[in-house]
Amino acid sequence: MPAHLLQEELSKAYISSTTTTTTIMTPSPRAMQNGGALVEKVPPHRQEEICTGRGMRDDDVFDGTYREKAGPKPKVIYVWRNIILMSLLHLGALYGIALIPSAHLYTLLWVIAFYSVSALGITAGAHRLWSHRTYKARLPLRIFLTFANTMAFQNDIYEWARDHRVHHKFSETDADPHNARRGFFFSHVGWLLVRKHPDVIEKGRLLDMSDLKADKLVMFQRRYYKPAVLFMCFIMPTLVPWYFWDESLKHSFFVASLLRYACVLNATWLVNSAAHLYGSRPYDKNINPRENILVSLGAIARTIQSYRWRGLLLSPTETSGEVPSRSLVGHREEEGFNWLREASSA
Repeated sequence: MPAHLLQEELSKAYISSTTTTTTIMTPSPRAMQNGGALVEKVPPHRQEEICTGRGMRDDDVFDGTYREKAGPKPKVIYVWRNIILMSLLHLGALYGIALIPSAHLYTLLWVIAFYSVSALGITAGAHRLWSHRTYKARLPLRIFLTFANTMAFQNDIYEWARDHRVHHKFSETDADPHNARRGFFFSHVGWLLVRKHPDVIEKGRLLDMSDLKADKLVMFQRRYYKPAVLFMCFIMPTLVPWYFWDESLKHSFFVASLLRYACVLNATWLVNSAAHLYGSRPYDKNINPRENILVSLGAIARTIQSYRWRGLLLSPTETSGEVPSRSLVGHREEEGFNWLREASSA
């Protein structure tokens, strides 16, 4: 997911254009106060042009005008309900691990299948389709991804996309919901255990979410999210093994439900935490998002972090001879969803 802060200005960045690419020539090595990343400052008219070219507004393009407020930070307020529920979930998941050796083979296969589908509901659904509008999908695919997203239980599509757009627009600042500069634990799960920073709430309210408000499927899921989550994330994965191959309810609940759910959650969270701290940065050494093969495999399709963030933070200009001008949309990652486009248009 995220990165650093836009540099307030780049002195003497020479830009030369051709019909297909734009090249940045040796920017000034001034680092920014909050992040130390070197990023091109994109004029407003270019931002509009960039977003139009990829079929989006600028809802997820980094905002270099934001400045963190001076003075003491707001008091951290713990959300004890979330702390207790997350603790119980992970205790149940640990017990589920102990039950794996005695679980039915079909139950383990069911867990893998359910995990994979629910992960797609986040990666291909809430993330690439609804947050970033990377590709278009017809109704059957959108219905499938809505069901898959509900199975994952990581907030409804609207709320997930809103927080993710804020995360990209104000990455690694006080307005970032899971600001990686606050440490591994906070960016992994801690941000869910405390009240949001006031700047996160303020900037989230200012985002233009009209595209999702106009999406009847997204609004339908949001309206019936709580009962849908109860059934699709907990009841269904528990009842299927028990009913179809006589698995015990204990194994069905702790392995197929709690353990599977905890694994999906942590795989997604690692994109916010580990992928910002550990791994290589082959595309840009000045940004925090990194390539981490274990995170990519676990999150299913949440790949090429460094490359994708380089595009979102830089604008569609590139370092000389490095990548084509379509880098802004994370084109290499987008190619991984070609099969989704083909399926939806079939």
